[in-house]
Amino acid sequence: MSLYKAPSASGHQAAWSRWDGSPGSSVELRWENEGWTAEIGLLADRAVAVVRMSASWAVQQMLLFRDLPEPDLWLATDGHGQWGEMNGEHRTELDGCVDIDFAGTPFTNSIITHRLPLQVGHTADLHVITINVETLGIVKTPQRYTRHDEHAWEYTSLITGEQHAATVDEFGLVLDEHNTFRRDRDI
Repeated sequence: MSLYKAPSASGHQAAWSRWDGSPGSSVELRWENEGWTAEIGLLADRAVAVVRMSASWAVQQMLLFRDLPEPDLWLATDGHGQWGEMNGEHRTELDGCVDIDFAGTPFTNSIITHRLPLQVGHTADLHVITINVETLGIVKTPQRYTRHDEHAWEYTSLITGEQHAATVDEFGLVLDEHNTFRRDRDI
């Protein structure tokens, strides 16, 4: 059970810029069919990702649109860490993953911080599907999430050791990812 408030069922929108002021990303959250749909504008990549989540923010499927009306990539999960593509092909290399991550937005980390029921001072190690929008490359990446206080998190790549400190709002959505993203506004 999430330790953060759920956004209003009428929806929620937010936008982030990169730390240097260049365009980052935006998200429009909608409550539909007993779950959340997040339409994520990946502005630097000129792409849109649509992520379907359960009411408890567990990722169910992801569609990535770059320059075609049909998705360039479509992944879905059975909810137990097994993923497949739109054509039904099981992606065994992704087994055990529950979450996804795009480098071009802090929103995919917000899914995790909203969903994880971590108490202050606790840590969780997760395998996350990291998606390269340009190449459509997909890799399973081990990451550590640590909750430092009610609104402060740190995520660490367990491969490179790279760390990102983030502050989140009452919904668990990133306000500031130090040296990477900052929230422009709630739309």
